[in-house]
Amino acid sequence: MTFWTEDWPRVLLPLPVVLPLFAAGLTLALARRPRAQRTISVTALSIVVAATTTTLVLTDRGTGTYSVDVGGWPARLGIPLVADRLSTLMLVVSSVVTLAVLLYSLAQGVADGEEGAPVSIYHPTYLVLSAGVSNAFLSGDLFNLYVGFEILLAASYILLTLGGTGPRVRAGTTYVVVSLLSSMVFLTAIALIYAATGTVNMAELSVRLRDVDPDVQLVLHLLLLVGFGIKAAVFPLSAWLPDSYPTAPAPVTAVFAGLLTKVGVYAVIRTETLLFPGGQASQLLLWVALATMVVGILGAVAQNDVKRLLSFTLVSHIGYMVFGIALGTAAGLSGAVFYVAHHITVQTTLFLVTGLVERYAGSTSLDALGSLAKRTPLLAVLFFVPAMNLAGIPPFSGFLGKLGLLQAGVDVGTWPAHVLVAGGVVTSLLTLYAIAKVWNRAFWQEPQAHPDRDDTTRFAGLATATRVGTRTPVGMVLPTAALVAVGVGLTFVAGPLFAIGDRSAQDLLDRTPYTSTVLHDRVPEVGR
Repeated sequence: MTFWTEDWPRVLLPLPVVLPLFAAGLTLALARRPRAQRTISVTALSIVVAATTTTLVLTDRGTGTYSVDVGGWPARLGIPLVADRLSTLMLVVSSVVTLAVLLYSLAQGVADGEEGAPVSIYHPTYLVLSAGVSNAFLSGDLFNLYVGFEILLAASYILLTLGGTGPRVRAGTTYVVVSLLSSMVFLTAIALIYAATGTVNMAELSVRLRDVDPDVQLVLHLLLLVGFGIKAAVFPLSAWLPDSYPTAPAPVTAVFAGLLTKVGVYAVIRTETLLFPGGQASQLLLWVALATMVVGILGAVAQNDVKRLLSFTLVSHIGYMVFGIALGTAAGLSGAVFYVAHHITVQTTLFLVTGLVERYAGSTSLDALGSLAKRTPLLAVLFFVPAMNLAGIPPFSGFLGKLGLLQAGVDVGTWPAHVLVAGGVVTSLLTLYAIAKVWNRAFWQEPQAHPDRDDTTRFAGLATATRVGTRTPVGMVLPTAALVAVGVGLTFVAGPLFAIGDRSAQDLLDRTPYTSTVLHDRVPEVGR
């Protein structure tokens, strides 16, 4: 029993990073055998889902934090991988999403009749992306966190430009330039932090940064927030996202929307709780959160394309997560943790459904869509449920997450917190308006006349698809429906999930479980 409770989390901990990298090498070697590639990819990510779920259960029931020193080097000299309740919860949600999106993309490739589809490089690149995300969540070292970012970004460059079309290359160029800029800022911050403290180990930094001059602390804090803010797409560092994501293939857009910005949010959580708790720049995050919520949703309301509209709602709802982080309270952090898990699932689902809509109707422009609820009721249901969840309609998890964040803001009681609460309410109402516009024009109303195409051309795709099964493979619908069910299921497990969020928040604010486990200042106790 001791081996199971104490040693197994450490055994399972490296798997989300090591296994996808090993599988990526195998799939690259088997580039001319697409069936073998598919088998290896699905098997590897399925094992990762099982491993991360087990790690979350054992971590939550055990000490709450486990650490593995890569290569046997001491944490102060080597690279620690650290699993606590926050990181393992992020790993579980991200691994479920990556597996679902992979199954969706495989079905899409098979349905298109391409024996090698998706192209042979897709599998190793996608697995490397998964490893990079896991490495970022588990890293206990700032430079290894940078490496995790670079791994997932290098993979995302390739995935974003798959197909080599003009719009994808242009969007990929913008994405590369912005990502390299954020990486340069992050790397500069790491160099300055090392110069000021002599370490990049985050557990050690939580102690040593206290002795750094306050003005230097402010500079270091701001540099990290700018670097992570670009990656998380917070306003005013978010202009790149709506122009980059909509051009990519539907599975790529879905996994990007669900995961990549959340890695940035996760890094902000670590910065605000572990490295600079109560720092001088923390108050700035309150106004950044408000601007991100409001500007993002105003951009969504103005859109006439479903993909761009969802991209702007993605930016807007990052503001809710930053809102909880900026409050700096246990309730705020707990609400942010819950909302991140909710949003990864729901936002990914909506982009997958949008991919099904585009495949069925040939467009995602609201001017070219209409009557989809009558023509394909299944697609209508698959869109309606996560859309209402995103809008925060009771009793879905989106409502519960927003309610938790708003209650945390009210409990703080300061006038900036009350302003953010009001901004959160307005953003939620405008999200409902934007989603209702999509539902009304794409699913309910008759299609509008298009000035550039006659009715025959415009409805050529619809005429040959009187039901989903005609053009949309079951293999694409099932992963989408599974994620819809997961999003609904979050409502039923909201109590336990909020409890994990509460315990995560307490650990984040205490910091002692993290630092003592990583630095081996004490032997972790098993059980409670």
